[in-house]
Amino acid sequence: MRILVVEDQTKMANFLKKGLNEVGYAVDLAESGTAAESYMAQGDYDLVILDVMLPDQSGIDTARHFRRDGFTGPILMLTALATTKDKVHGLDAGADDYLTKPYSFDELHARVRALLRRQSPNGSSVSNILKYSNLELDLIHRKVKREGQEISLTTKEFALLEYFMRNPERPLGRVSIAEHVWDIHFDSESNVIDVYINLLRKKVDAPFSKKLIHTVVGTGYVLKENP
Repeated sequence: MRILVVEDQTKMANFLKKGLNEVGYAVDLAESGTAAESYMAQGDYDLVILDVMLPDQSGIDTARHFRRDGFTGPILMLTALATTKDKVHGLDAGADDYLTKPYSFDELHARVRALLRRQSPNGSSVSNILKYSNLELDLIHRKVKREGQEISLTTKEFALLEYFMRNPERPLGRVSIAEHVWDIHFDSESNVIDVYINLLRKKVDAPFSKKLIHTVVGTGYVLKENP
């Protein structure tokens, strides 16, 4: 999943990027509201983490602009302002959840997982488990099973499979995969995506009779039961 972090404190922004990268998310950083709006105009994000206190405009105004311009994904607002009035203003501007500073990364990650579950198209909104056919992906414990057999994946392989499982039976192009599993600076013309697809197939498909990851000629790849 691809996340936009809007945070002007460099140390905090890098901390969030590092932590989210380690658990498999592609992350872009914006240091101001206007920079965030520029990123949003050229990218496709699954979730936004947005600080309320920004140098050029408030995060509340930024959230309102995101919604005005058509962003429908979840927005998690970060703030040192903990009053009910402040939270109401943020929620009214389009935020889906509020996290008050100081917070732990584990709590932030839990909020991110919960917000992304609500967006899931495969009916898994009440569970931390994504399921398709006989394949299961545990978002909390970062485990994958097929036919009850545990499959060991690297962080990037897990992120790639998660993107497929959140978009089952939908053809995914290489650019889309690059944006959601890597980041905006990734060179989508390289063959890294194809290499990772092959690695994933060897672990998820090769040991089993039914293949789930299929090539869509001229487009990219798709997760589905029948080719």
